[in-house]
Amino acid sequence: MTIWMNGGLVTPEQARVSVYDHGLLYGDGLFEGLRIANGRVFRLDLHLARLAQGALLIGLDLPDGIADLRRAVATAVAAHGDPSGYARLVVTRGEGALGVDPATCGRPTVFCIVDRLTLFPPEKRTAGIDLVTARVRRPPLDVLDPRVKSLNYLNNALAKLDARRRGADDALLLNAHGTIAEAAVANVFAVRDDELCTPPLTDGALDGITRRTVLELARGFGIPTREASLGHYELVSADEVFLTGTGAGLVPVRTVDGMRVGQGPLSVFERLSGAYQIRVEEDTRAAA
Repeated sequence: MTIWMNGGLVTPEQARVSVYDHGLLYGDGLFEGLRIANGRVFRLDLHLARLAQGALLIGLDLPDGIADLRRAVATAVAAHGDPSGYARLVVTRGEGALGVDPATCGRPTVFCIVDRLTLFPPEKRTAGIDLVTARVRRPPLDVLDPRVKSLNYLNNALAKLDARRRGADDALLLNAHGTIAEAAVANVFAVRDDELCTPPLTDGALDGITRRTVLELARGFGIPTREASLGHYELVSADEVFLTGTGAGLVPVRTVDGMRVGQGPLSVFERLSGAYQIRVEEDTRAAA
């Protein structure tokens, strides 16, 4: 594990956040999960652009700008030394008074952790994971917009906890209209009659970087793609279902609420999964 915090590298014992930090007290802040390959971060520009947009939308000032965040990530990744892994870049509102008012906070707290992340065991990546529909719902966009990747992930954590208690690997979060937003920490894709479909951002999906990459790859292959609302029926009747995310990569789904998904080969998934691995390798080698 390697940690960069507030200007320099620190040990895990030195990495401490004040109990008055509003990221801890109120989930007031932003984060990005970053995939590392060949000692470089895959699509770092897109991650930083999303963080900058989120900061603008929640009124979080980045006094040293995106360039400083880029240097922080590069320093942490280089110091870690492992050519592959996962980084978590976090920016909180910073230390403030014991009250929700963001105006009491001074300088933001910034840290970047570089380590390894394993969301699903290797055998699940081959056999497929089991999903259940979470009992909690995704808040509407005008309550908590998931396109802002904030530190407020209680909704996602409760969905994951629900899945674990019911013997599943992950959970599907529905929005207020009963259609699928995403999984606990991943975007959802379904394939039917060789067409690739994923919920639109307006249904409560995160604008995932891996999601964007998969859509780009599919269009490059000439695979028809569509953003459309998905319900339980669309998933259990699909030929293939899979999840995408920076930490997860591309992961096939075996069952949804105990019902088997698809019966044939995962041809679209395997094609896109292979192409995604190649894209990660090519992009990170080019950045070296």
